[in-house]
Order: sequence, then C-alpha cells, then structure tokens
Amino acid sequence: MAKWLDRSDFRVYTHSMTICYSTMLRQATRKVSSVYDEALASLGINIAQYSLLRAIERLQPVSITELGRDAGLDRSTIGRNVRVLERAGLVDMTRGADDHREAAASLSDQGAHVLGEARPLWANCQQEIESRLGPIKLTALQEILRSF
Repeated sequence: MAKWLDRSDFRVYTHSMTICYSTMLRQATRKVSSVYDEALASLGINIAQYSLLRAIERLQPVSITELGRDAGLDRSTIGRNVRVLERAGLVDMTRGADDHREAAASLSDQGAHVLGEARPLWANCQQEIESRLGPIKLTALQEILRSF
C-alpha cells in the first residue's frame, strides 16, 4: 500500500529543493577558476598551483607544515600539491633549518621564471573578473568573502 504525502511533508520536500549556497558558491568558483586556468595553461600550471607558488615565494624556505597552515590545507594535501610542483621542476625541496625531519620548499629558478611569466596573465584575469562584476558587485563580493 502506497503512503501518500500530506501537505506538511510536501513543504519539507520543496524547502529542501531551494537554493543551496554551497552549491552556488562551488559553481561560481569553478567558473572563476576556469578564467584563470585557461590563461595560465600555456605555462603548464593552474590557478591553485599559481597560488601555491606565490605562497612559497613569499615564505621561502617554508616547511610543508607552515605552508599548509598558511594555505588553510592539511599537511598531506599541501604535501601532494608541492610534490607535483617539484616533479615539474618549479620547486626545490630541502630539509628544514630548524627541524631536519621537516621538508622545506623553495622556488627553483624555473619556478621563479614561470611565476614571473604568470603574474601579468593573473593580473589580466583579475581585471576581467573586475570588469564582469563591476564596482558594486565587486565590493559586495569582497565584503561577503571577508565575512567568513
């Protein structure tokens, strides 16, 4: 025998079908990231790798633990991402100055070169996003993102 939904069950169901902010944000993030990824593809990196290279440049030599803390990622995730950059020849790995058990990352000469080539591409993407949003939406987006 089939059980029919009463109206209160229907309200709960339809409420669960409304906008999901997480989904909307993830979709927007993928669209924005694709703008950067397309621009950086000629250099063999994506926006996540560009951001990681910038963090390494700023903090170098930087332990994997400290880099993860700076990026808001766990040590194993950041370690995997750094190893990809190392295999690409963009990052050099050494032992930490304070703790020789800890790995430390620095930009290789090639990594510094790629980062230098990527900066104007990134800046163009920034301008494109700013143009698409306009000043009012851009300010609102910045305020929203800072609130988290």
